[in-house]
Amino acid sequence: MPLLQDKDREAIIERLRVMTGEVKFIFFTQEMECQMCADTHLLLEEVSNLSDKLSMEVFDFVIDKEKAEKYNIDKVPALAMTDGSEKDYGIHYYGIPSGYEFVSLLEDILMLSSGDSGLAQDVKEAVKQLSGNVHMQVFVTPTCPYCPGAVRIAHQFAMESDHITADMVEAQEFPHLAVKYNVRGVPRTVINEDHGLEGMLPVDQVLSELQRIL
Repeated sequence: MPLLQDKDREAIIERLRVMTGEVKFIFFTQEMECQMCADTHLLLEEVSNLSDKLSMEVFDFVIDKEKAEKYNIDKVPALAMTDGSEKDYGIHYYGIPSGYEFVSLLEDILMLSSGDSGLAQDVKEAVKQLSGNVHMQVFVTPTCPYCPGAVRIAHQFAMESDHITADMVEAQEFPHLAVKYNVRGVPRTVINEDHGLEGMLPVDQVLSELQRIL
């Protein structure tokens, strides 16, 4: 049974008409012990069929270990997004991008298709000058209206820097991680394991926090 309704499908097709470059979903799944893998696979497949500039590759997390390692995937369901070059931008989704997070997925598609993060030029330059590796984990839930904004900023930063990896993590699908990182509300952005940002913060403030941490 399709996950997207006809009216939603039509709206998505219209929004994707502005795509100029190709975008590819690199999806990782496994048959056993992954409750949301099938639904996530179906959703991404439905979306990828809505534009000739979208494509999708599916890999088994256990069997295709080398591919998982290439994109630094460590759990499933997982999505790595790239453009026609298949460059690993470090833009990841762990868990189904449903509810409000579907907005994040669409925005990332358009961002990668255009080749432009959408950040102001001074912010782009500052992000590229950050020294050291950064791992941003943005914990979300599908019903959180503020979460897509936090995910978008993290993914914009990842697009601008090869040293930044940014994950959307659906807190309800990975409760052990929510406990580990003391997620009591969303969005919560965990940076390099031991630094946390609460709520949806402006771009400049997130950048300042990264500069301070590094």
